[in-house]
Amino acid sequence: MSSRVWLSSARGVSCLGRRAYRASGGLSPLGTAFNALKFPQILPQSAQTGLFQIPSLVRAEGFRELQEACLTRSAQLVDEACRPERGRLLARILDDLSDELCRVADLAEFVRLAHPDEAFASEAEAACIAVSGLVEQLNTHVGLYGALSEVVRDGDRFPESHVDQHVAKLFLLDFQQCGIHLDDDSRNMVVKLNDHILQLGQQFAAQAHRPRAVKKSVLPENMRHLFSLDGDNVVLNGLHFDNPNSLAREAAYKIYYGHDRHQEALLSDLLSQRHHLAVLCEYPTFAHRAMSESLGAHPENVATFLTHLSQGLRPRLDKDFGVLLAMKQAQNPMAKTLQVWDAPYYSVMAKRQWFDIDAQKISEYFSLGVCMEGLNEIFTRLFNVELVVEKPTPGEIWHNSVFKLAVVDLSTATVLGHIYCDFFSRQGKPHQDCHFTIRGGRLKNDGSYQNPVVVLMLNLPSPGWTSPTLMSSSNMDNLFHEMGHAMHSMLARTKYQHVTGTRCSTDFAEVPSTLMEYFSSDPRILARMSRHYKTGESLPLDMCERLCASKLVFGSIDIHTQLFYSSLDQVLHTRHPLKGSTTEILQQVHEDHHPLPYPEGTAWHHRFSHLVGYGARYYSYLMARSVASSIWQCHFQEDPLNGESGGRYRSECLSHGGGKPSHDLVSDFLGKEVLPEDLADALISELDAKTVVLNKATFRKP
Repeated sequence: MSSRVWLSSARGVSCLGRRAYRASGGLSPLGTAFNALKFPQILPQSAQTGLFQIPSLVRAEGFRELQEACLTRSAQLVDEACRPERGRLLARILDDLSDELCRVADLAEFVRLAHPDEAFASEAEAACIAVSGLVEQLNTHVGLYGALSEVVRDGDRFPESHVDQHVAKLFLLDFQQCGIHLDDDSRNMVVKLNDHILQLGQQFAAQAHRPRAVKKSVLPENMRHLFSLDGDNVVLNGLHFDNPNSLAREAAYKIYYGHDRHQEALLSDLLSQRHHLAVLCEYPTFAHRAMSESLGAHPENVATFLTHLSQGLRPRLDKDFGVLLAMKQAQNPMAKTLQVWDAPYYSVMAKRQWFDIDAQKISEYFSLGVCMEGLNEIFTRLFNVELVVEKPTPGEIWHNSVFKLAVVDLSTATVLGHIYCDFFSRQGKPHQDCHFTIRGGRLKNDGSYQNPVVVLMLNLPSPGWTSPTLMSSSNMDNLFHEMGHAMHSMLARTKYQHVTGTRCSTDFAEVPSTLMEYFSSDPRILARMSRHYKTGESLPLDMCERLCASKLVFGSIDIHTQLFYSSLDQVLHTRHPLKGSTTEILQQVHEDHHPLPYPEGTAWHHRFSHLVGYGARYYSYLMARSVASSIWQCHFQEDPLNGESGGRYRSECLSHGGGKPSHDLVSDFLGKEVLPEDLADALISELDAKTVVLNKATFRKP
C-alpha cells in the first residue's frame, strides 16, 4: 500500500483540578497549566462528547460508523471523478477523496498506537486495515488514473492555478509509483512487492532493538560483573558508552553490534525487493523513486551533496578526533588509536571537564511550563500567533494528562488549529517523540477553512508533588523540534489537504523542526525564557552561554555520524545488484568515509531501523539541517525574535506546506538557486562559526 496517494484513553476522564507550585515566578496561564499536577475526575458516560470532539467516538465501536461513512462517501467521489461531465476541478475531487480517507486513517493510526483503552486501540486498528484495503484498490483504479492523466497532459476543463496543477501532478506521480500505468500482471506484482516489503521492514525493525545475549564464558571473569547476567548468559541492551573501562566499552560494542545472519538476510531481501519494485515502476533505482519531487531531486544531487560535505568535513573531523585521542592517551599513554566505542565516552568527558555545568541545577530553570512560555513568546514575536490552553470537553482526550492548545492568530483573533500535547510517559505508550496529523487543513468547498488538528507526543517525566517537570537540554531540543512540526501544520494555510503542513518532501518537512533547535540552542533565547521553578530567578547569561557552548563542541563528529549513515543508505539503495553482503558494503563505506578503524565482525546497520522508514531518504536530516542553517544565518542569527523575518518565513515558507515544490520554495526564500555544493558549504560555514565562538569563550577549560 502506498499511503502517500490518499493518506498521508481512559474514557470519561477530565481535569478536575491542578496543583501549582509556589514561587513559580509569576507564570502565565499557559506556563502554569503545563507545570501543574493534574487530578482526574471520572465522569458518567452521558457526559462525553467523543474523542477529538467526534460524536461517534464516545465509544470504541464508533470507528465502525466512521469507516462505513468513509467508504460510502469515497465511492461517491470516485464516481464523480470518473464522470466526463464532472462539475469541478479534478484535483479538488481527488483532494476531497484524500481528505475522507485521511480523516479516518490518520486518526485511527494514532489511536491504535496511543490510546490506553484496548477496545479503542483494537477498533482503530480494524479501521486502519479497512481503509488501507480501500486505498490499495484506489491506487490501481484505472478510471481515476485515466481521468487524471488527461488533466495533467491537456489541462482541466476548468481554470487551474499553479497550485492546482502541482497537486494534480503529485496525485499522478503517486499513482505511477504504484505501477498503475503498467500491464495487469505488473500491477499485481507491484501490489505483492509492496506487501512483501512492508512485512520485511516490520520484521527487520522489530529485531533491531532487541537485547543481545551471549555466553558469559566469552568474557573474562573480571568483566562479567559489568553487564547484566541471566544464568549463564551476558545480556546487553545497549552500548555502555559511558563505562570508564575501555575493554568493557569494546566488548559491549562488539557483542551488541555483532553480525546477525537473520537481520542480514532480512535486509538483503528488503533491498532486493525495493530495487525490483523501482525497476518495475520504471525507475533506475529505489533511490530515484524515493526522491521524486524532493529537495534533493535525484541521487546524483544527493551524492554531490554528501561528497562535497565529506571533503570539507575531513580536516575538521581529524582535528576533533585528535583531541579525543589525546584525552585517551592522557589516561593510557600506550594507546595508539581512537576506536569507535571511545569517541562518545571521551566526548562526554570533554564537555564535563571543559564546562562547569550542573545539568540538574540548570534544569530547575527550565520547567516544562517555562519552556512552553518561551515557545509562545517566539511564536508571538515571529508569527503573531499565540498558544492558548483550552479545557477539553469530557471524553475529548484519551488520557487526563493531555493538554489541548488553540493556536490563535492575533491579527484576526481567529483560531488557526489545535495541538494536543501528550507529553508525559505512561505504561503502554510508544517510546517515541513524534508529530501526528489527525486532520489536515484545507479550503473547503463552501469557502470556509478546515482547521488542522495535530498531536505532539513526547515521553517526559510527569510533574511531581514537589516540583514540575524539569527539562534537560536534550528534552528542550526535542520539544522545540516537535513544536516546529506542529507550527508548520498550523501555519500552512493550503488549499489542498493533500499538501497540508508537513505533507511535503521529507528533506523539507524537517526544515521547520530543525530550525527550532537553533532557538533552543541560542543563549539569548534561553536567558530570556529561563525562570527557576521555586525562586522565579533567571539563569545568568554566562551560564546560558556555557550551556549552549557545550552543545557546539565536536560538531564535526555529529555531522559526520549523519553523513556516514546517509552514505551507507545511498549505496544500499542505488547500486544493484549489490557487490557482496550488506556487511561487506558497510565495511567498504566505513573505510571510504570513516577515519577510525572498522571493528571486524560487527554490523551496526543490522540495528539501524531507519533503513525501513527512511530508505534512500536518510540524507534528509542533513539536507534539512543545511537549509535550516542557511535560514538561521540569513534571517535570525542577528536577531532571533525579528518579527519582519518571522513574517517572511511564515508567508514564504510555512504557509505553502507541500503546495509549492520544495526546491522552488527554498530557492525563492533564500534568493538564490539551491545547489548541493552550497548546501554542503552552509554546514561547513556553520561549523567554522561555532569554532570561532568556542575559541573566544573564556569559560572553556583547557
